Amino acid sequence: MRSFQGDRLAGLRLPQGTVWLLEALAESKGRQTLYEKQSPQILAALREMALVESAESSNRIEGVTVDRNRLRPLVLGNARPRDRSEQEVLGYRRASSWVHTHFEKIEIEPESILRLHALAQGGQSGDAGEWKKSRNEIIEIFPDGSSQVRFRPVEPAEVPGAMEELCRLYRHQVDQGAVTPLLATAALVLDFLCVHPFRDGNGRVSRLLTLLAFYRHGHSVGRYISHERIVEQTKEDYYEALRHSSEGWHEGRHDVFPWFNYLLSTLRIAYREFEERAGAERPQKGSKSELVEYALAHVPSPFGIADVERLCPNVSRDMVRLVMNRWRKEGRLEILGRGRDARWKRVSA
Repeated sequence: MRSFQGDRLAGLRLPQGTVWLLEALAESKGRQTLYEKQSPQILAALREMALVESAESSNRIEGVTVDRNRLRPLVLGNARPRDRSEQEVLGYRRASSWVHTHFEKIEIEPESILRLHALAQGGQSGDAGEWKKSRNEIIEIFPDGSSQVRFRPVEPAEVPGAMEELCRLYRHQVDQGAVTPLLATAALVLDFLCVHPFRDGNGRVSRLLTLLAFYRHGHSVGRYISHERIVEQTKEDYYEALRHSSEGWHEGRHDVFPWFNYLLSTLRIAYREFEERAGAERPQKGSKSELVEYALAHVPSPFGIADVERLCPNVSRDMVRLVMNRWRKEGRLEILGRGRDARWKRVSA
């Protein structure tokens, strides 16, 4: 597609700031392996939190929300979805789990992208796993209620060919080693968003595609830190970078760097968070009370005692209760309800 035409990417001269970011990411990638060997309990907790945050944030970006009390049962348990919103949250969890578990075998090709869409849509929309059949112009709505067409994606009839070409050119660039893999990833996701191949769910699939490409290039920090949450927290920068890099895309005169630098910045944020949580906040070996405190500080609130126990597999229930009751006396926790199904909530300082 447009970003991969000719030797466009290979001929780009990387700005010094971008080179610095790439070098920093390479160093962080190497350090991640060291952290993974040091604190398996904390990493297990981070994986669960990332799954929950990813399903919540990626859907919330699209305006889909569910009750916080239902998030963990849907994402980590066996709860059955009650409505369309919950089906989409569960669908996104299934799609991201597929990426986390099988990324080495998932080729970046049209069939894989169609499957990501089918999973992420929860299998509920009539065209889940199918290319769009009608136009889907991207409309910008202004505060006064007026609107204008901001971008016209590829026509429906051209989508199958465009996606086939995009995946083929991406794989060729990566196989040839002509450009840094992260630049190829940025171009892949940018072109995907400009093609806008689905009637609905393009944003969700773009985030899953980003995660998959990161994984395949050795950047697996998304296993522990939610890329989707970072995108949600930097949403204004996301749309601004996409707007700048999509200008002139149809004519092949667009600038990929705003989008490339934005994508690198999200990866940088993820690595920093990972090192803070797995390193500086890591409980000392053998300190079970500190492990429980870490879990209490990071488990999505409100939560049940079973949620804390799941994050502290080698800690007794008596120890978990002891720490939770201490936090309650200190005013850091509030209990909601009574009995074995009671929920707990962190109290802001």
